[in-house]
Amino acid sequence: MSYGVRIILPGVLRELAEGESELIIPVGGEATLLRTVLDALVVTRPRLGARIRDETGALRRHVNVFIDGLDARPAGGLDAMVGPNAVVHIL
Repeated sequence: MSYGVRIILPGVLRELAEGESELIIPVGGEATLLRTVLDALVVTRPRLGARIRDETGALRRHVNVFIDGLDARPAGGLDAMVGPNAVVHIL
């Protein structure tokens, strides 16, 4: 069964997502890593991905990511688990 992770974007990033405020990223399985979700995002929105992650693939210092309301950095950063139908806010 596949699931969709909902990504909520702030106004400043919407222009990089064709004006969309929310994106649904289909994922398989019950849980995945934030890295996997962002890798899937980059496939369709490479400019948005470049704004979120640096050249090494790490989250940019000024970017904050929340998974179901919890800060992703202390939860493991890119290795934080993202459950089925999670909501990810990128600020």
